[in-house]
Amino acid sequence: MTTEPSLRGRGKRYKQSVKDIEHGRHYNVDEAIELLKLASSVKFDETFELHLRTNADPRHADQQIRSVSVLPHGTGKAKTVIAFVQGSAVALARESGADFIGDEETIKRIETEGWVDFDVAIATPDVMGQIGKLGRVLGRKGLMPNPRTGTVVQPEDIGAAINEVKQGRVEFRMDRSGNIHVAIGKVSFQNSQVAENLFTVVGAITRAKPDGIKGSLFKSIHLTTTMGPSISLDIGSVQNASI
Repeated sequence: MTTEPSLRGRGKRYKQSVKDIEHGRHYNVDEAIELLKLASSVKFDETFELHLRTNADPRHADQQIRSVSVLPHGTGKAKTVIAFVQGSAVALARESGADFIGDEETIKRIETEGWVDFDVAIATPDVMGQIGKLGRVLGRKGLMPNPRTGTVVQPEDIGAAINEVKQGRVEFRMDRSGNIHVAIGKVSFQNSQVAENLFTVVGAITRAKPDGIKGSLFKSIHLTTTMGPSISLDIGSVQNASI
């Protein structure tokens, strides 16, 4: 997350926007979004990425951060959902937009072939016993349903859970270094949409702060795009505006 990326092979527009970034300065969100949009010169719709360095020590169980947030403007990427359900919940899942139903045949396919052509897996408690054996495949991909992330729900709530994913629910969790990385939208989004998504995520992470983390939660917050430079944000202003 450096603000001094290599300029070799970069276009004039990118080089100029990088020169406009003051090293050592912590920007407000609106300025950072505008600078990153100016730096974008690739032919695809880049993703805005939020990188947060926390004061948490991942080695301690009481300092783990993992939760979800529903972005008000979505991520800009359609999510493919599989629903591991049975009985009356099957029809409800289909009506709510599930792309796949995790029946016995599908479960066997995942187990034997390692098939994981989906972004999110949602399950009801009565099916968890059947898919426990998929932990080796789904767990490695971060796809195993988990009550903590709202992906294990009661049958009557399966529709709402699928709708949230389709509307832009994102999961965030710390890596081994205590950092959190979240995609919060596309360069094609309006600036206000990116900002609102950002404030929503930071607010959700702040609310998920465990009691084991003392003092300030964040060491630094950076905003970047897929191919763009990284810009340091002013932590205080971000937290004050968080939703």
